Amino acid sequence: MDSAEDKFCLREVLVSFKSCLLNDDKDVLVEHYLTGWKGLVRFMNTLGTVFSFVSKDAVTKIQIMENYLKGDNGERYRTLRSMVEYELSGNLVDLTKRSSHPDSGCRTLLRLHRALRWLQLFLEKLRTSSEDSKTSTLCSEAYNDSLANYHPWLIRKTASVAFFALPTRNTFFEVMNVGSPDVVVEMLGEALPYVSKVYDFTQELYVQRNLLDLP
Repeated sequence: MDSAEDKFCLREVLVSFKSCLLNDDKDVLVEHYLTGWKGLVRFMNTLGTVFSFVSKDAVTKIQIMENYLKGDNGERYRTLRSMVEYELSGNLVDLTKRSSHPDSGCRTLLRLHRALRWLQLFLEKLRTSSEDSKTSTLCSEAYNDSLANYHPWLIRKTASVAFFALPTRNTFFEVMNVGSPDVVVEMLGEALPYVSKVYDFTQELYVQRNLLDLP
């Protein structure tokens, strides 16, 4: 039996990403971003080992970011904008090759950002698909349009095989823990715009600071 801690609920992810946005969507609170991600990890774990190639890495990245938040300079990591400004002004980011700051906040969050795009695309496809749509196809399309661009061939191959084991659309919706398929579709429709806003803000900030290709 899942404990309350392990049980995924889509509503919590909605609340977290909604709470992320600051100052009229001009900044993102890192703590709420990580809480939203923890919910997405629970979602992936609920589906078995299929997504473990992403979820395990996400857990590591979340831990790194939480350590920054709890550290001596935690206040500098409170928002995405303050983190980027602090790390860049202090030369705390490896911009061309991994050397003295392999786990900088900027690099760590970039990895979560890339994976968020995949989950955002996949959930949107689930929301708009028909009941008999193949989830493996939807997931592969989302992956190929996002994360696959950053993964070596072996991981891409492993992922494409793993996606064949994905459950049906209705099983996905049951995992969301919010009610009937209609309720899930409605809540995804409410949640995904917030995820998109968080993603778009992060993307824009990283483009401005030339951080999208950190090694």
